[in-house]
Amino acid sequence: MRLNNLWTTNARQLGTFFGLLLLIVFFWIWTPYFLTISNLLNIAQQTTINAIIAVGLTFVIITAGIDLSVGSIMAFSGVVLASLLKADQPLIVALIGGVLTGGLCGLVNGTLISYGKLPPFIATLGMMSVARGAALLYTDGRPISGFSADFRFISNGEILHIPVPVLLMVLIYFIAHFILTRTKLGRYTYAIGGNELATMLSGVNVKMIKTVVYTLGGMLSGFAAILLTSRLNSAQPIAGIMYELDAIAAAVIGGTSLVGGEGKLSGTLIGALIMGVLRNGLNLLGVSSFIQQIVIGSVIICAVLIDMSLRKNKS
Repeated sequence: MRLNNLWTTNARQLGTFFGLLLLIVFFWIWTPYFLTISNLLNIAQQTTINAIIAVGLTFVIITAGIDLSVGSIMAFSGVVLASLLKADQPLIVALIGGVLTGGLCGLVNGTLISYGKLPPFIATLGMMSVARGAALLYTDGRPISGFSADFRFISNGEILHIPVPVLLMVLIYFIAHFILTRTKLGRYTYAIGGNELATMLSGVNVKMIKTVVYTLGGMLSGFAAILLTSRLNSAQPIAGIMYELDAIAAAVIGGTSLVGGEGKLSGTLIGALIMGVLRNGLNLLGVSSFIQQIVIGSVIICAVLIDMSLRKNKS
């Protein structure tokens, strides 16, 4: 039975990877501009923000939770970061301030869910509105723009001809993979999603672990805000709209089960790349943004159907 489950899990990962390869071949055939080094680097750079947010959502979804507030948290973190930069605070202070703002919002989510007994959907839906409103109130609805070259280097710079955001994304995935596979936090995250009651009865502080997971998700949204603000040279209080859906899609397409207990960050990265390749390829083909929404929505539905089918086969 274990071998069968292991094969099913690996088959899902391989299927997602081959799906990415098929997409690349398809767009390579239909447009000569797709499979170029500059365009591939462009895809990787455009994928970074969604991929980083999706790391946090992978942790959350593995616990059988959901976080609808990550886009709004990113916007709020971005304007706090920008205000610190405009106040001539040291760069490191501003960066930490942006990440901690996201972490604080995530901590509130985790506390409401773990200790307040609110369903994750309701708690994070409320935070989505609160964080967005706070970003608009904080800036009076106006963007904050005009930053130093040092800050813009975070999104526009290169190291060994590789964009800095791509290197940061890879670093975050390595760290998150280590946490998820080699630490107690990772093991307990899977255990909670598999059977929360049994995990609690075994002596694990489930409330604390879930709070930490949501806090981590908020901090990663704050980190994504750094990249977005640096890329745009502006912090927009309306930034991040619908980003939560893209991040959820990346995790689900990559094999993270919406009912919890299963998921790998390697799959999430592939899922984020699939989203990036789809958007880039459809743009190169001149496909309407309205049709792109239909295509991406259909991909999400298919991914969930596949997940449900595989779970039925396991049982």
